[in-house]
Amino acid sequence: MRKFLFTIAILMSSMTISAQKQLVLYYSETGSTKTVAEVLQKQLNADIESIEPVTPYSGNFQETMQRGQRERQSGETPALKPLKSKIADYDVIFLGYPIWFGTYAMPIATLVKNEDFAGKTIVPFCTFGSGGLNTSSDELKKALPKAKIQEGYGVRTARVASAEKELDRFLKENGYKKGHVEKFPDYSAQQPVTEAEKAIFDAACSSYQFPLGTPSTVGKRNTSESTDYKFTVKGRGFNGAESTSIIYVTVGKEPGAKPEFTQVVR
Repeated sequence: MRKFLFTIAILMSSMTISAQKQLVLYYSETGSTKTVAEVLQKQLNADIESIEPVTPYSGNFQETMQRGQRERQSGETPALKPLKSKIADYDVIFLGYPIWFGTYAMPIATLVKNEDFAGKTIVPFCTFGSGGLNTSSDELKKALPKAKIQEGYGVRTARVASAEKELDRFLKENGYKKGHVEKFPDYSAQQPVTEAEKAIFDAACSSYQFPLGTPSTVGKRNTSESTDYKFTVKGRGFNGAESTSIIYVTVGKEPGAKPEFTQVVR
């Protein structure tokens, strides 16, 4: 009887997912977030639209950061071109953006201020240099208290090629797409870092443009495709104060696979 009820529950869940109208709505300056958005749209067979500022950002990193800093300090947000899609017509909105200053890009600040997302399910997705999914999701919860902000997906710009495979798993694992995936084990308890683990950390992180700190402890897990590491790292924050962060590193099991760091959680 329990098996029968479980089967019915799965079928009803699948019917609910298929009945929901989904929109992939994103802002992309350099094209990385656009790439992820298009992969997402293809896998979901959802509608898609890009967010466009009236005055585009230049695409130059330094100029964009300077303009973004001015806007943040002044409290201004960039004017956007009107959306073609109507937010009211959708149940689930996959909201995409690059991470600027540790949170969503400024055009998203305009969007959440001007559009009504009450009652909508919002699934954040983002691209970043090191991290920002957790902080931007928290900011969305504050900005959109009447929306349901779900667990999101983030990928480093350097790893955008991994998005197709990772999104397939993310969508199935969270019920947005039909199918089953391997259940990953939990990370082991944190243990002091060995010399071999420190070498893996350095191989993954030493080429990053900013210092990421020194790993002190690590937890590990093994999957059918990779060995994953969760490093606790001591370093200094943007303000120079001592800080602790979590840095995730993965090593694929294919021959010649190199360690990659996937994100920093500050």
